[in-house]
Amino acid sequence: MNKVLDKLIYLWESSLNPLFIILIGIVSGFFLKKYIFGKIKTLTKNTSWKGDDIAINAINSVLVFWFFLGSLSFAIKNSLLSDSYALLASNIVSAFLVISISFTLSKIIIGLLDLWSSSNSSVPSTGIFKGLVNFSIFSIAIIYILQSFNVSIAPLITALGVGGLAVSLAMKDTLADLFGGLNLLISQTMKEGDYIELDNGHQGYIQNIGWRFTTLKERSNNIISIPNSVLSGSISKNYTKEDASFRVPIQIGVSYDSDLSHVEKVTLEVAKEIYSKLDCVDKSYDPTIRFREFGDSSINFFIYFQGKAFGDHNEILNEFIKRLHVRYKEENIEIPFPIRTLIHKNEVKN
Repeated sequence: MNKVLDKLIYLWESSLNPLFIILIGIVSGFFLKKYIFGKIKTLTKNTSWKGDDIAINAINSVLVFWFFLGSLSFAIKNSLLSDSYALLASNIVSAFLVISISFTLSKIIIGLLDLWSSSNSSVPSTGIFKGLVNFSIFSIAIIYILQSFNVSIAPLITALGVGGLAVSLAMKDTLADLFGGLNLLISQTMKEGDYIELDNGHQGYIQNIGWRFTTLKERSNNIISIPNSVLSGSISKNYTKEDASFRVPIQIGVSYDSDLSHVEKVTLEVAKEIYSKLDCVDKSYDPTIRFREFGDSSINFFIYFQGKAFGDHNEILNEFIKRLHVRYKEENIEIPFPIRTLIHKNEVKN
């Protein structure tokens, strides 16, 4: 009886030691997260570069879990488990650690990619590149985990190589879309946020260039999904690639009896009112007037505005036409109706 009791006491004391190690690890993780990392986060918020915030926030979210895994691994080594079971448990803990590190590294890299793409158009941040980052990171993680469990990856790679040909034939359309999206990103013909118009009439803002489809958002808020292979092979017009601002021409016709100098003066005054009222007008560009032709019933000319982005022309046109119509009435400037004089042959003979 005493031997059994001694054995139970020994097992109880032996189990307390690993539990105590795990508890210390968890408490240390919370302490480091709250006090040490809290001060580091405060310091990084005061820096101008946002990359350190991305890294600190990503690590901070898994810090306690890492301390738990570390203390658990140390506790396993000091436990009463047999060597085979201890090795298996250590490999499982190592697998969880590798997976958590992979998620953290993915957050940091994708966050930095978003940060760089916001200030550098040559570094695109799209669904394709984010997917490639995740695929690369987790592929390496899975290979490491398999090797830690003594699983040979050579047969797996061989099987993938043999089956790759069949898969590529079965998924040729998907692969065409994938490489079409990569072609769009590498060639830099368009990127997220650009306003484009295709030869089939579709137009809108590029929301995302994904693995298979590129999504366009129309000004009416409709979403159009276009296969990347179709988009890369189509003729497109990019309104915002070089410069988001664009010229807004408005055609106007006045009577032949009008004083053109007075017409020009009044029209520019109205245009300057538009510049002072609307924020969508590019203030660095002065409105200009160019008389174009002697029309059938009027002298026609254009006035040119500069909008900040595509779509601003609707607001500029609306406000300018209303104000110009009122001002022309006050100044007795006539906008003639179209007039045609018809001469019949019988009338000529008479």
